[in-house]
Amino acid sequence: MTPELSLTGYPPEDLLLRPAFLRACDEALAACAAQLADLPDLQLVVGHPAALDTLRDVRTRSLAVQRQVNAVSVLRGGTVVGRYAKRELPNYQVFDERRYFVSGRDAGLAPCVIEAGGLKLGLLICEDAWFDEPAAAAKAAGAQGLVVVNASPFHLGKAGEREARMAERARATGLPLLYAHLVGGQDEVVFDGASFAVDAQGEVRARAPSFEEATLAVEVTVGGSVSGALTPLPSPEAQAWGALVTGVRDYLGKNGFPGAIIGLSGGIDSALVLAVAVDALGADKVRAVMMPSPYTADISWIDARDMAARLGVRYDEISITPMFEAFKAGLAAEFAGLPEDATEENIQARCRGVLLMALSNKSGRIVLTTGNKSEMATGYCTLYGDMAGGFAVIKDVAKTLVYRLAAWRNAQGMASGQGPVIPERIITRPPSAELRPDQTDQDSLPPYEVLDAILARYMEEDQGVEEIVAAGYPRADVERVTRLIKLNEYKRRQAPVGIRITHRSFGKDWRYPITSKFRA
Repeated sequence: MTPELSLTGYPPEDLLLRPAFLRACDEALAACAAQLADLPDLQLVVGHPAALDTLRDVRTRSLAVQRQVNAVSVLRGGTVVGRYAKRELPNYQVFDERRYFVSGRDAGLAPCVIEAGGLKLGLLICEDAWFDEPAAAAKAAGAQGLVVVNASPFHLGKAGEREARMAERARATGLPLLYAHLVGGQDEVVFDGASFAVDAQGEVRARAPSFEEATLAVEVTVGGSVSGALTPLPSPEAQAWGALVTGVRDYLGKNGFPGAIIGLSGGIDSALVLAVAVDALGADKVRAVMMPSPYTADISWIDARDMAARLGVRYDEISITPMFEAFKAGLAAEFAGLPEDATEENIQARCRGVLLMALSNKSGRIVLTTGNKSEMATGYCTLYGDMAGGFAVIKDVAKTLVYRLAAWRNAQGMASGQGPVIPERIITRPPSAELRPDQTDQDSLPPYEVLDAILARYMEEDQGVEEIVAAGYPRADVERVTRLIKLNEYKRRQAPVGIRITHRSFGKDWRYPITSKFRA
């Protein structure tokens, strides 16, 4: 068993609209089958898109879309001996399968049951197993067990949700269920692996590791019993860390970047990104650059140097003061008689962005941005400044979770003998952008515990202002945070892609208009 759309990777998105891509998929499937010709006893379930010759193209003014299904083929002895088409097409969160596929049910395609080791197995694809009908149809067709191939994007808590729902499906049908899941990163989505198997009573009896490529061997009997290696599920912090590491490793590796550059400020966000990058890529592929301003505290220098030394990365210091002063001098006539404000703060951030992108251009290394979800939500970030870069590692990590992950990574370092990788003072000192004297984040924002709670309710749970206020949050804070979320949509549209770890991120599953007068 291989995961959903294993031949192409998930999601292929608008590649599925290209006839040449579909022809390449057909050729790859045929080549894969041919390579198995000398293994007549091996059956391989492969996920791929498949065109439907029986349905006419859908024509618009600009393109012709070949109708197709999200399918799996069963390969044996050099040929395709069975095929199943996904019946339930998700069209929510990061999913938009109805843009590309038709349902196997609507296309009149039957369930598919194969025989393996004397056991009849009904094939399902991901979303199918979350509904009653596809599994019931497979059982009616003679299935004695269910095989579910999946590409289910990770978010915190998703592993438990999957296992609970698959346990329900097993109990409802009275059949054991095998769940084969993708692992790896694809742009902003990450897949956590942790394939598993449940018996007919819904008990998890086997589980593969999370965020690791692995082969899980499972023994299933006609009576519905299941056995195999059972790897424990990691803690929420360990899952989040695994997602971030996997996302960075695969984004850079699959896209051919030789390494990463990070602007290291001495603050907790850049420290966390640096630790993730080193775990993902190795110290030799990560460069840290400290770019002090006239307002950078001495302890920021000290802590940045300390952290770089602990992780063994290349570390450089480039002052932005000459550039900042040059900009101020060049704009002196335009700004005459006007007080300094966020304009000068943003110039500093943009000086840093220019430096990092210049180093990126010369080296080919990608700049990893360091803005967190709380900052992305409220616009506490600078376009073409600290937002400048190619990949936003903690874009979906709220500030409160940033602190939890920093503490968790240090604990792992202590347990392994490595020692804490993030200096304690970076974790405990008040966060600050250091763009003016004695600045702290809380000068401009509510306490992060309050901000993140409001953000989760409003943005992730779709609660309105009155509902959040009724839950006990100060009206002024709620009005302020929700207003900032609305006002800063234009910034987020220009932010780099970043790793999704919650069930709703500022990415594919957040589609709000920039121009709107609506307030919830």
